[in-house]
Amino acid sequence: MPRPPKWRRVEYEPRFTSFKPAGVPKWQLEELIISVEEMEAIRLKDLEGYEQEECATRMHISRATFQRILSIARQKVAEALVNGKAIRIEGGNYRLAGSNVQCDACNHEFEVLPRNHGHGRGHGHGQGHERIRCPRCGADFPQK
Repeated sequence: MPRPPKWRRVEYEPRFTSFKPAGVPKWQLEELIISVEEMEAIRLKDLEGYEQEECATRMHISRATFQRILSIARQKVAEALVNGKAIRIEGGNYRLAGSNVQCDACNHEFEVLPRNHGHGRGHGHGQGHERIRCPRCGADFPQK
């Protein structure tokens, strides 16, 4: 039985999820799928300019896993650019990064994840009035 996939931490969900060469109808193009965590690897390393170790830390994965994800993503982008293929960004094994909060009772700082994280399109909207529980002391308080 294969090991269950591990979730990758993603700080940014892409607003634009489809790209194609100009002047060619989409139905005529072969399409490559880039996962959300592959896109996050490209964003962190190539756009934001973080070192590989920092990228891996931010995604909560090993450096080797980060390198593998980044290499696959770059290969897909290169193939699309060179061979005129469309790109679609979707899916993967990820959870959207939450916000850091500090417990009023014990001052423990922890991350609160969006309610719909990890299922491909979770945005975490509408959480302003939920209550959260500190994982250290169990104190219950409203999320700000």
